[in-house]
Amino acid sequence: MSRGGTIREVERKILSHLHGRRSRIHLTQIHAHILRHHLHQSNHILSHFISVCGSLRKMDYAHLIFLQTHHPNILLYNSMIKGYSLSPPFQTSLHLFCTMKKHRIWPDEFTFAPILKSCSNLSDVKFGQTVHSQVVSLGFHCFSAIRVGIVEMYTKFGLLEDAKKVFDEMHQRDVIIWNLLIHGYCKTGNVDMGYNLFKQMKERNIVSWNTMLSSLSKSNRDFEAMKLFHEMRDKEFEPDEATIVTMLPVCARLGEDNIGQWIHSYAKSNGFYQNHVSVCNSLIDFYCKRGNLDSAFMVFNDIPSKTVVSWNIIISGLGFNGNGEKGLSLFDEMIKNGFNPNVSTFIGVLSCCVHSGLIQRGRDLFSSMALNHKIEPKLEHYGCMVDLLGRGGFVKEAYGLVKSMPMKPNAVLWGALLSSCCNFGEMEVAEVAIKELITLEPWNSGNYVLLSNLYAERGKWDEIEKVRVLMMDNKIEKAPGQSMVR
Repeated sequence: MSRGGTIREVERKILSHLHGRRSRIHLTQIHAHILRHHLHQSNHILSHFISVCGSLRKMDYAHLIFLQTHHPNILLYNSMIKGYSLSPPFQTSLHLFCTMKKHRIWPDEFTFAPILKSCSNLSDVKFGQTVHSQVVSLGFHCFSAIRVGIVEMYTKFGLLEDAKKVFDEMHQRDVIIWNLLIHGYCKTGNVDMGYNLFKQMKERNIVSWNTMLSSLSKSNRDFEAMKLFHEMRDKEFEPDEATIVTMLPVCARLGEDNIGQWIHSYAKSNGFYQNHVSVCNSLIDFYCKRGNLDSAFMVFNDIPSKTVVSWNIIISGLGFNGNGEKGLSLFDEMIKNGFNPNVSTFIGVLSCCVHSGLIQRGRDLFSSMALNHKIEPKLEHYGCMVDLLGRGGFVKEAYGLVKSMPMKPNAVLWGALLSSCCNFGEMEVAEVAIKELITLEPWNSGNYVLLSNLYAERGKWDEIEKVRVLMMDNKIEKAPGQSMVR
């Protein structure tokens, strides 16, 4: 065999190894093979090697090889740019693009799609617009992959008019480009525009349906989401994990127990239990919200690999349904099974304490957050504790906790404290709470009326006049029928 034939055979074997199933674990051996056969300056071989490095998220390794290449060509630059569009630092793609042009190596149709992706990842509007201009000036705007990249970039930037302009200029639009534009409009809050585009689609895939179902659900348009879900089933599209996770909360809010149970049966018979813990978690949440704790526990016990989210949902669900002691018992079991609680776990267990009136247990759990679990309490945790202590009559302790908070209390927290003050006659703390509510909600006439009523009960007529003047200054009109009971 001639020397040229031998080299081609070696290259063929190297490429076969590179694109084989075991390239991940044999990457260094393949590199050694390249060096041994003096192919370390072959742009053809190295471009494949770097592409594989990119797919394996090993761009540090790829970059070292690239730096040792004497005369990189467009193939090699494209592989590097694509690799850095898939994993950070994305800025390196843009740097390589500029370096390439300085060396008078001109981009081709395979250069621009990954560059546009990097611009999207970096939210670099100015560079992205410059790349778009170059695409047009070089005549590459007719390539489908590049147009998809431009639309994706503009939707990511929130520049929907620019994205729509490129979309309208396309003579052939596949389902991917439709989905991108629909998602872009829905993400920026223009769900109606997204829905109108969805209705115009001649071809849809499951991503199209899921995008609209999720957007309608997030916009509190549950009836429309349910109607669309039925339409999707009528057109014989099979729900996937995302569909199920989107529709179960809709079923819970609408009280559609039958549809939720159908989804449960579908998920179980199609293997979602084994492969998607998120589906099981959504089912637990659905049954808890519908008050069906037996079914919630059945799903929970069926999960082959529980996560901390699974435990959080069942614990919170028990508290929500007034079974806080059982929720706390599950929390203890969770800890024994080696799960580390997180921020959401403690919101759930503290809520269990609130619903069951377990004041000392709540105090202990709240203290344990920082001491035992290195979790700094957030506003929601303080809110639970203020509610717990206030309901139990420990109003001054609750007020002391509010004053000790490292963050500013919100209106919900002051409202909970005020409610406790009214229930237990702590009028001095109530006065503080109402004043804070007026500061936070100067537009809420009810807070001014509550303060006036409080002063009237205590005979502070001068203070009532001050409240009246404050209402006039803030142009607040008195709402009828306000009382101290919140």
